[in-house]
Amino acid sequence: MAEGKGPSRKRSRGLVPNQPLEADHVLDYLERTGEALEKLRLAAPPRSHLEEVASDFLEMAEAYHTDGWHFFKEGDLVSAFACVSYAHGWLDAGARLGLWDVDEDDRLFTLAS
Repeated sequence: MAEGKGPSRKRSRGLVPNQPLEADHVLDYLERTGEALEKLRLAAPPRSHLEEVASDFLEMAEAYHTDGWHFFKEGDLVSAFACVSYAHGWLDAGARLGLWDVDEDDRLFTLAS
């Protein structure tokens, strides 16, 4: 994999191995995922199978993001972080597949080269 791309890409406020999960890190990821949800625009052709796939991916991302906020407000940082990670995974997968237009934003999305 090329340097600076894909899952090994370092983020400015990423987690540090063997350090406890902190609320500000989880909050940062929840907010970043919310920003990504607001930015994307469906790109799949209307009335196509890909439109259904895009809708399903978006529904999954929104549900996990909502669950992440729920767990964060309850103080369950591990579950909140797991949910937001799944949510953003659905968003990245959709962006890489071309299900939505993200204006080539590689800060909020992991894009194909």
